[in-house]
Amino acid sequence: MKLTVKEVKELFKPKLLPIIWKDESNTLTILDQSLLPFQKVYVDLKDVENTALAIKNMQVRGAPAIGITAGYGMVLALINNKNVKTLDDAIRELTRAKTILDSARPTAVNLVWATSRMLTLANNAVESGNAKAVNELIELMKVEAKKIFDEEYDAEIQMGLYGLEKLNDGDTVLTQCNAGGLATGTGLGTALAPVKLAKALGMNVSVIAPETRPWLQGSRLTVYELMEEGIKVTLITDTAVGLVIYRGMVNNVMVGADRILRDGHVFNKIGTFKEAVIAHELGIPFYALAPTSSFDLKSNVNDIKIEERDPNEVRTIRGIPIAPENVNVYNPVFDVTPPKYITGIITEKGIIYPPFHENIRKIVER
Repeated sequence: MKLTVKEVKELFKPKLLPIIWKDESNTLTILDQSLLPFQKVYVDLKDVENTALAIKNMQVRGAPAIGITAGYGMVLALINNKNVKTLDDAIRELTRAKTILDSARPTAVNLVWATSRMLTLANNAVESGNAKAVNELIELMKVEAKKIFDEEYDAEIQMGLYGLEKLNDGDTVLTQCNAGGLATGTGLGTALAPVKLAKALGMNVSVIAPETRPWLQGSRLTVYELMEEGIKVTLITDTAVGLVIYRGMVNNVMVGADRILRDGHVFNKIGTFKEAVIAHELGIPFYALAPTSSFDLKSNVNDIKIEERDPNEVRTIRGIPIAPENVNVYNPVFDVTPPKYITGIITEKGIIYPPFHENIRKIVER
């Protein structure tokens, strides 16, 4: 059964809303993911500095959700800002805001993509005369930020529909980290979109979620999100991935992506590379799901900076020491999966198959 985007929106109603723009108060409200699953707390953001801090501290995380948040962060840079009186002031402040936001999480391409889009819109609006005053510019930017959200949600629905083609009744999907609606800000997700749509259509599907040390996005977020949606999920340790695939407990692997290069290298949460290699060796399909906004068609694999985080995230769990206090720690939060291990890349425009260096541009740029 081939569904339309409109039909999916009527069929699937997300139970979690991670990002909410409140127009009446000019406030961006986010679900604080650093407190899940034990506390469900919403945080109000009213300026660009706190928005960047929320991204850096992973109160909001996941490439698409970061992009949406950054888009609204650019709006907040102008609202109630006493330093902005003229359109020239506004452009200067937006340029400053972009620098602040871009530095919050360097690996996710959606962040820079969103801030660049918002700044370009502002420059064009001022130069063309579409915005003749700061308040007019703010309204235009609100509309653009909403477009980023709407485009993301529509893209996830399309990804979910393409991903459904790879699922059968009774399938079990292995994922990594959290690539659901919490990570995208919409309530649907990328890697989890096919699973959620399958459930909405009455299919019997389930998920195996590794814990994803050290921030435990798998155990804290993916498990929480799927249980909220009534989808069967089994939590495993990161080190159990090989055995789970070897024993035939998985029908395919579906993960998200924070950045995909033009040759098919996929940057995603640490642990993804391991899943891809094992799946490849044991003949299990491995798919990365991401909107075309997550593609970087300019950079080479060695150009990308892999974000490293606080060593204490590894030395402790929720503040409780689990290792010697001064032990040396290497804490990369992303890894890179070479294209040879990837069965296909699922986007809102279609499924991309190897050879990726030829086919990615054909899909992404059409």
